[in-house]
Amino acid sequence: MTDFMDELAWRGMLHDATEGAADHLAEAPRTAYIGFDPTAASLHVGSLVPIMGLVHLQRAGHSPLALVGGGTGLIGDPSGKTAERQLLTREQAAENSAGIRAQLGRFLDFEATGNPARMADNLDWLGGLSLVDFLRDIGKHFSVNQMMAKESVKRRLEGEDAGLSFTEFSYALLQSYDFLELYRREGVTVQMGGSDQWGNITAGTDLVRRVAGGKAYGVVFPLLTTSSGTKFGKTEAGNVWLDPERTSPYRFYQFWINADDADVVPYLKLFTLLDRERIEELEEAAAEEPWKRAAQKALAEDVTRRTHGETGLARALKATEVFFGGEIDDLEAKEVEEIFADAPSVRVPRSSLEGEGISLPELLQTAGVSPSLSQARRDIGQGGIYLNNRRVQDADASVRLDDALEGRFVVLRKGKKSYHLVALDA
Repeated sequence: MTDFMDELAWRGMLHDATEGAADHLAEAPRTAYIGFDPTAASLHVGSLVPIMGLVHLQRAGHSPLALVGGGTGLIGDPSGKTAERQLLTREQAAENSAGIRAQLGRFLDFEATGNPARMADNLDWLGGLSLVDFLRDIGKHFSVNQMMAKESVKRRLEGEDAGLSFTEFSYALLQSYDFLELYRREGVTVQMGGSDQWGNITAGTDLVRRVAGGKAYGVVFPLLTTSSGTKFGKTEAGNVWLDPERTSPYRFYQFWINADDADVVPYLKLFTLLDRERIEELEEAAAEEPWKRAAQKALAEDVTRRTHGETGLARALKATEVFFGGEIDDLEAKEVEEIFADAPSVRVPRSSLEGEGISLPELLQTAGVSPSLSQARRDIGQGGIYLNNRRVQDADASVRLDDALEGRFVVLRKGKKSYHLVALDA
């Protein structure tokens, strides 16, 4: 065993812990859990902090348990929310839970000898609860005054859209009951989570003590913001998902490689398994030669590989090379669309490329690459025009349907980086 809490501390992952948690985790192998709310069929990069918490836990010799909230997901956690969530159906919660299980399998070792990762779904015990029994046996241990004092509750009651339904108010009881059930069923003695879960976690440790006479502990991670103060993981396009169908490996890689210089070293500590010596080397490189972005490249490659595998990383690197003039022919149309999403684009009829096609100078003018046919011919003759990243120097060349990637896109480039995307209408 290694010292799990020391590892969290130097990586900037330790926000707080209940009294005795460090000694408890240092004494012997323990089982700890984190809950994942199935509000979507995919986790996003904001979930990587708790996921990496479980990864470090397992590497330290302890047993990680990932709890998917198939039951609590039907209720909705008010923590960090200014308005009530839209309630999921049982079918949606089950579908989302299945997606999350698959993603966690990329990070945790479920076949490890001695301390394999495990998964559970709280719908297994919450789904059959009797309301009367639950209120009688569990509810009596909760003080309404204490629940009202929780930050997540106070924020909702004092906001502009003040209000909190009893459904969400009861969430803390259900999460605490999860801890009790996992203590009984799986020998779980530690719950981990974001710092916004502190109140729910300590309520659970108290319930384990009151009902089962056991000792339970909590460890919480910091809630991340970027150096500019924005919420981590949010972009103009929305969440950055772990599901490659929602966020492609290329977009995922770009999110990390575009990390601000002020954020990249903390991110290396939080989201990779690189050791202290390697991270210090990258920190030095970032300070001395920031334009080389060595730290960002190491970060992007490590996290993309862990999330999408070697194949996903290879496609992300290939797509990145394309933007700097690499071969484009073996990319899928959706990857081309994403790579050049910010480039000027124009739509032309598919029919214009059929048969003999359209002359390259005409297409350059139509796409706005060159202002006139005569200038287009000069640009071609001077060697500054590329069709699908291949230089064309014949001013009489035509662009045919065969040149369109998957029959959908043609990429035009003038000079080194002036791209234009031509999309074919049906």
